[in-house]
Amino acid sequence: MAPTLNDDRDDFLFAEAFLKRLVTRFSDLREESNMPHRTIPMAPNNCSLHELPVPTSSTSELDSLLDDPNNSCMHQLPVTNGEKLSNNGGQEMVSMFHRAPLRVTRAIKQYMYDENGVEYLDCVNGTAHVGHCHPQVVSTGQSQMAKLVTAQGFVSDILKKYVKQLVETLPEPLSVCYLTNSGSEANDLALRLATSYTEREDVVVVEDGYHGNLGILVDISPKMHAKIPNYKKKDNVHITKLPDQFRGKYRYDDEEAGLKYAQEVEKTILAAEAKGRKIAAFICEPMFVIPGVFPTPPSYFKHVYKIVRKHGGLVIADEVQTGVGRTGNHMWGFQNFDVVPDIVTIGKPLGNGHPMGAVVCSREVSEKLGGYFSTFGGNPVSCAIGLSVFEIVKNEKLVSSAKMVGKHLHKSLQDLQLKHRILGDVRGAGLVQGLEIVNNKEERIPDGKLATEIMYGLKMKQVLVGITGRDKNVILFTPPMCFTIENSRRFSKCLDEVLRSVSSRTISLDTRPRSVIVTNRAGMKRQIIEKSQSQTMMELDDANVSKKIRISEAEVDHYEDMD
Repeated sequence: MAPTLNDDRDDFLFAEAFLKRLVTRFSDLREESNMPHRTIPMAPNNCSLHELPVPTSSTSELDSLLDDPNNSCMHQLPVTNGEKLSNNGGQEMVSMFHRAPLRVTRAIKQYMYDENGVEYLDCVNGTAHVGHCHPQVVSTGQSQMAKLVTAQGFVSDILKKYVKQLVETLPEPLSVCYLTNSGSEANDLALRLATSYTEREDVVVVEDGYHGNLGILVDISPKMHAKIPNYKKKDNVHITKLPDQFRGKYRYDDEEAGLKYAQEVEKTILAAEAKGRKIAAFICEPMFVIPGVFPTPPSYFKHVYKIVRKHGGLVIADEVQTGVGRTGNHMWGFQNFDVVPDIVTIGKPLGNGHPMGAVVCSREVSEKLGGYFSTFGGNPVSCAIGLSVFEIVKNEKLVSSAKMVGKHLHKSLQDLQLKHRILGDVRGAGLVQGLEIVNNKEERIPDGKLATEIMYGLKMKQVLVGITGRDKNVILFTPPMCFTIENSRRFSKCLDEVLRSVSSRTISLDTRPRSVIVTNRAGMKRQIIEKSQSQTMMELDDANVSKKIRISEAEVDHYEDMD
């Protein structure tokens, strides 16, 4: 029988006294003005692409202690690693919404459950592409594991079948497939293909991009550079501007924004060439999800592809975030822009949580690679699960569902954008959406703390979202593909309530009418009410949003009966 506190009261009192001593010692250390900076070690295997905020002290001193530059997490999530310390670099304690620990114990389709059986609507875990623990995926994996797990070097019918199905979803000349175990491995292999083919080493990447956690991928992932102590950017990596039409150099009202942002890519390439360097590849996400979800102007990629190829480089499309139908209109994100990359990399959507990745390129590019070996890439279990995912996407019509649900949700979010001044921008396609939180629509200053507060407010309503972006102020929406219109209604309703709640505490004095005393010709004083400059600008911005909504309404069908 396990001992209880009553069985051994002395041990309990000793532990309690020891804990008090630790707390006292920590308080003393905080008061020491010359205390050297130290970091609290984190469990590296408990990290993910997302940052994991947990209950911490609200003091800046503790936040400084928890600031860990070795953290490899990208996004912020309203969950915990099971401890009181955060592995997200020590986010500040939210003043409005409580950060109770969330320990997920099971999940099914688009729902997750904590240790008490409380159900949460998962609006961010795109890794579970066709739904958490989809019974068909689970059954297929179990069945294959009972037959054959590994057959490296031997003929495998299931391997041939899977590669054939995957390649058939892509346009010509993308016909040669390499199977890996993750998106990181896929991007690493893609760079090897590009450098082997071009016999060059330089790579152009986009601001705040992230392409994996292997050594060379960290070098081409600007998002990671600030997280690594004393990091020095490599000379063969060239960073170009993010095509941000909300707060960037060229905005929504600029009809030539696509061309101008493409010209920024060419400027970057020309600057490299001026130093005697030649470009091997340009790599980016089709929707720039990691930097904050930035669908580009229609002409952007057409110009960029021509520019890169004109300078002798290859184009790599990183489909880890947008692949397998997430954008709704096509199977792959790049297809939204009527272009065909030289190399496509794919990751997490292939396996629905099972570690899988792939690289697909032309025969011409593949012939320059040489040998490629992988112990686990393309193993029978992975191929069986991959085939199951493709079958579910087809049978459950998840691509068309993503399109319809996404349009319905996008319209609802645009309506909220008109209501709430802190909801600066709504952007995305299908089931990948980004909501940018700012101080107000006229100044457009990113407000990461407010975004975090909104995230935790949604968690209190059993709705889970993440936060991404350069300034950690973009609410990220990437749910499992089985997300329904009824789910989107619930998400919009809860978001509206949370935005209303936090907005009531963030009203700026600058938006209030100002009372001004003037003197008329008769010498009599009278009071007039002036609109502030920011209030006027906000009205103009709302008018622009209304125009965008009217345009989108003309394109949206009626999906009310699809629940």
